[in-house]
Amino acid sequence: MFRYLKSLLFLLLVWPLLFFTCGNEDEYPTFMEGAYSGIFIRNGESSEVELKFENGKFEGNSEITKFPAICNGTYQVSGNKIEFTNSCAWTAEFDWSLILSGSWGLQKTNTQLTLTHSNGDRYILNSN
Repeated sequence: MFRYLKSLLFLLLVWPLLFFTCGNEDEYPTFMEGAYSGIFIRNGESSEVELKFENGKFEGNSEITKFPAICNGTYQVSGNKIEFTNSCAWTAEFDWSLILSGSWGLQKTNTQLTLTHSNGDRYILNSN
């Protein structure tokens, strides 16, 4: 009986640790943490941009107002994809497809981070 209780107590103490430490390795990847600067490209036009990633949150700005429209929000990474959720309110006078949100392809090599959208938009960023 004592052996059974000891095993049960062990499982009750260890199981939560396993549950909370496994499964979210990609949610806030450390390889992306930090500040980046570079360019945003759409249809041959470009703008200088800055982005900062920290603990699943992002913020940034662009040289040209709303090209692209970067503010702040959250992100999640799964494999070679990143999903942005923008937290800012936007006015209606511009193309909302320029807002940094939704699903993007993700490629990281050394100090360069490249984000590619299905519509052809790209961010080419270097860590600061």
